[in-house]
Amino acid sequence: MAKNTSLYFRIVEGRNLPAKDVSGTSDPYCIVKVDNEVVARTATVWKNLNPFWGEEYTLHLPMGFHSLSFLIMDEDTIGHDDVIGKITLSKEAIGSQAKGIDSWLNLTTVDPDEDVQGEIHLSLQLPEGTKKTILRCQVIEARDLAPRDISGTSDPFARVIFNNRSAETSIIKRTRFPHWGETLELELDSEGLSGQQGTVTVEVWDWDMVGKNDFLGKVEIPFSCLHKTSLLEGWFRLLPLGNNEVDVGGKLGALRLKVRLVEDRILPSMYYQPLIDLLVESLISPAEVEDSSALTMLEEVTTVESRQDVAMTLVKIYLGQGLVVPFLDYLNTREVNHTTDPNTLFRSNSLASKAMEQFMKAVGMLYLHEVLKPIINRIFDERKYIELDPCKIDLNRSRRISFKGAVSEAEVRDSSAEMLQGYLTSIIESIVSSVDQCPSVMRVAFKQLHKRVEDGEPTFISKQIDHGFFFLRFFAPAILTPKLFHLRDQHADTRTSRTLLLLAKALQSVGNLGLQLGHGKEQWMAPLHPIILRSVACVKDFLDKLIDIDHDVGEVPQRAILLPSVIVKEGYLHKHKAEGTQLLSRFAFKKRYFWLTSETLSYAKTSEWQVRSSIPIRCVCAIERVDENAFQQQNVMQVISQNNDGQLQTMYIQCKNVNELNQWLSAIRKVSIYNERMLPSFHPGAHRSGKWTCCLQAERTVPGCSRTHSAVTLGDWIFVKILFSSLAVPLLDTRCLCQSVAARLLVVIEDLEQAHVTFQHREKEDSPSVILNP
Repeated sequence: MAKNTSLYFRIVEGRNLPAKDVSGTSDPYCIVKVDNEVVARTATVWKNLNPFWGEEYTLHLPMGFHSLSFLIMDEDTIGHDDVIGKITLSKEAIGSQAKGIDSWLNLTTVDPDEDVQGEIHLSLQLPEGTKKTILRCQVIEARDLAPRDISGTSDPFARVIFNNRSAETSIIKRTRFPHWGETLELELDSEGLSGQQGTVTVEVWDWDMVGKNDFLGKVEIPFSCLHKTSLLEGWFRLLPLGNNEVDVGGKLGALRLKVRLVEDRILPSMYYQPLIDLLVESLISPAEVEDSSALTMLEEVTTVESRQDVAMTLVKIYLGQGLVVPFLDYLNTREVNHTTDPNTLFRSNSLASKAMEQFMKAVGMLYLHEVLKPIINRIFDERKYIELDPCKIDLNRSRRISFKGAVSEAEVRDSSAEMLQGYLTSIIESIVSSVDQCPSVMRVAFKQLHKRVEDGEPTFISKQIDHGFFFLRFFAPAILTPKLFHLRDQHADTRTSRTLLLLAKALQSVGNLGLQLGHGKEQWMAPLHPIILRSVACVKDFLDKLIDIDHDVGEVPQRAILLPSVIVKEGYLHKHKAEGTQLLSRFAFKKRYFWLTSETLSYAKTSEWQVRSSIPIRCVCAIERVDENAFQQQNVMQVISQNNDGQLQTMYIQCKNVNELNQWLSAIRKVSIYNERMLPSFHPGAHRSGKWTCCLQAERTVPGCSRTHSAVTLGDWIFVKILFSSLAVPLLDTRCLCQSVAARLLVVIEDLEQAHVTFQHREKEDSPSVILNP
C-alpha cells in the first residue's frame, strides 16, 4: 500500500514589509521550502511593501515531509538578496486544521541555528564483556547537510554527548555528504548506568577556522532505548536547537497564506477495479431506468464545493479507460434533458459544465499553447500602456504620442483602440486557422455536444453552447491569466494585466456572438465593437469546421490522448557537455531544445533541427537535483539511465529557474513512474577530478550517498477512494435513487475500507519497535 501526501498552498499577498532599499521600498519575492529544499519561487514585485502574488502550487510528496517554510526576500541587482523574514509551519500544525490554513501570519526573524537539514547514519550500543561500562557510538555518515560556507559546502564534524562527557569525530572538509566511519566511546560511571534516564545527544557542526563553529543539527536518543535493544542503528533526521521563532509583533510584516494538507494510503490498483467497473458499466450497459446508474447517482449527491474535484477525477479515470467522449456525452445529454430554460443551459456549475472544462484542460493544453503563446509573449514583450475606460486613463503613464505637446485623453483612447484591434485580430486569426491543430478527441467531443444540444434546442442555442465552452471557458481565461495555463512563468505586471483583461472581455463578446454589445455598462468598449461583430462570422465558420469530423463516439481510439507522439513538455534547456571535458563550468553547458514524451527524452540544437539524440523513458533509473557545488551552477538536474550493457549514464541539464527545474523534474518522474529499475540512491554531486564532489569518494561506481525521490506523483486511485468514501453517507440518504446500485456501491466501499485496515495492520506488524526522529 502506497502512502501519498499532497500539499496545496497559495501565496496570496504580503503587507507592511520593511524597506530594505535606499529608496524606502523593497523588491520582495517568496521562496518556498519543504524540509529546506526549495520547491518554488514567486515572481518579484518591484518597489512594493504590500505585494500581491496570488500564486498557487500543488506538491505530491510520497515520502512525506516535516515542515513547510516561506522566506520573504528582497531582490538586489548588486550583491546578495536580503532576507526580510520567514514563516515555518510544521506538518502537524497544517494537518490539525481540517479545512487548512487561510490567514495572515506574522513574519519572524531567521535564526541560522534553526535552519538545519539532512540526516545522519548512527549505530549505538552498550557492549557487554568489557572491563568498563562504555557507550559505543559509530558515526558512519551524513547526507544533505546545510551549506554554511560561501563555497556552498560545509566542513562537518560530529560530537557525541552524554552525562557531561563528549567525544568528537574528525573534520571532513568541503562536503555536505561526509563519510566518517569512526567509532566514539564514552566511559559511563555507575550513576549514569543505574538510572535509565538521560539523553544521548549527537551534534553536527561546521568547523570554521575564524570565528565560532556553525550548528548543523542534532539528534537526541533516550538512553533507555539502548537497554531495549542490543544495537540501535539507522538514519536519524537532524533537528534544530529548539529555539522558538521570535515573533517581533508584526514589525517584519505579514504574509497571507492558504495551505491545505491531504494524506492518504493508496491500495494496489486491483482493489479499486470494482469501482471502475461500476463507472464503466454506466456507459457500456446503460440502465433501463435513467436515474439508476452509478454515474447518475454520483452526479446527484455531489456537492457544489466538491464538483470541480469530482469532475477532474472522473475525466482522468475515463481518459484512462478510453471512454472520455461517451462519459461527456452521458453528462451533456442529461444536462440538456433536465434543463427547462434554454438560456440557462450549461450556465450553472453543473457536473457536466465542470467536466467539459477539465476535459479541455486535460487534452487541449498543448493546442492552447500553439494557438496563444506567440501572441501572449508579444504582449508581454511590448508592454504597452493601453486603456479605454476614461475613468482609468492616466496621462502620466502613457508614452508621448504626439510631438506637439501633452498627450490628450482622446489620443490615448485612439492609440489603445488601435493596439487592441491589432492584438485581437491576431488572436482571432490564430484561433480560426487552428482546426487541424485541435486534438481529434476534442473535436469529436464538441461534435457530440453540438448534436445533443441541437436535438433538444434550436440550432442557434447549440452554436451559443459551442462558442461558450470554447471561448468563455477555454481561450478567454487563458488570456486573462496566462500563468495559470503555463503560458508564462510569471504573472503579468499591472500594465500588461490591464491589456489582457481588455482582450479577454473582447473575446468573451465574440464567444457570446456579439449579442450583448451596447447593452452593458462598459460603453467605453465601443471602439472594439466593429471588429467583434466582424469576427463572429469567422468564428461560426471555425466551429462548423471544427465539428466536421468523421469519427463517431464509439470510434475514438482507445487512449487517443495518451499516444506516444504526444509531447508532454518541451523547451530550451542547457545540457552539460560530454564527460571528460575540462571547460569552465559556465562554458560546459550548451543550449539545447528538449522534448519529453511518454517514450523518450530527446534533444537537438534547435526546435527545427532534424537530428535528435534521445533517451528511452523505460531506461531512466533516477531523476534528481544536482548540488550547486558540483558545477558552481544553480538549478541543475540529472537524468540517470541504463544502457543496453547495463551501465549507468548521467546527463546533467540546467534550467533557468527553480520553478522550471521543478516542472521538468516532476514531468520526467511522472512518465517514468512505473519503471522497474529505479535506483534507491544517487550522487547529488558530479564525479570530477577523480572524486565525487558530494561525498568525496574516489570510486565512480560507489553507491549513491543520498536517497532518490522516485514516485513524485501517484495515479488517480487516491481520488477514487476519497470520492466514494465521502459519498457513502449521501448514498444512503438518497431515496430517489435505485437502491440496488447504491447497495453495490456501498459493498465496494466497505471492501475497500476493510482492505485499507488490513494493510495498515500489516504495516504496524512490519514496522520496528523503536522509531526515533523518522
